[in-house]
Amino acid sequence: MITSCCLTQKAGNSEINPGISLPGPKVIIYQTKKDYSKLVPVILNEDKTAIVSYPDIKDVFYKGSLAYPTQLHNGYLLDNRGIDKNVAFINLTYEEYSELGKTPTADQLMEMLIDKSPISRMYTCGIRPSYNDIELELNSKIDAGDFSTFVKIK
Repeated sequence: MITSCCLTQKAGNSEINPGISLPGPKVIIYQTKKDYSKLVPVILNEDKTAIVSYPDIKDVFYKGSLAYPTQLHNGYLLDNRGIDKNVAFINLTYEEYSELGKTPTADQLMEMLIDKSPISRMYTCGIRPSYNDIELELNSKIDAGDFSTFVKIK
């Protein structure tokens, strides 16, 4: 009960010390050069010569559904997979990928890459637990052109 009380107090605190890192998944919004929203993302190394991270065929789901990014206003997408500035896309949709018999190797995925530099803009926007209605709040910021609380990644 004491723990519950302390957690409630922290959640109600609207002022966050920037020196304190809160736990939770990062909120990433981005725009791509073309529509890759149905394709599976992988993460490349800095020089884009190798895949350093990719999902298992069982890991392309978010909250029980395929982890397609959430469509936001003005062509922005809300990441639901865990991408970063070194994201690239393969030529398989989430659905096709989830139906594979086994997860491809990194080398096989390299052969499936269709764009090694697909991002035109990317921002980190805090952490998911800091939002009450993430879509509404992000769209409001996007509509207002207010990216002042976001950190530009690309």
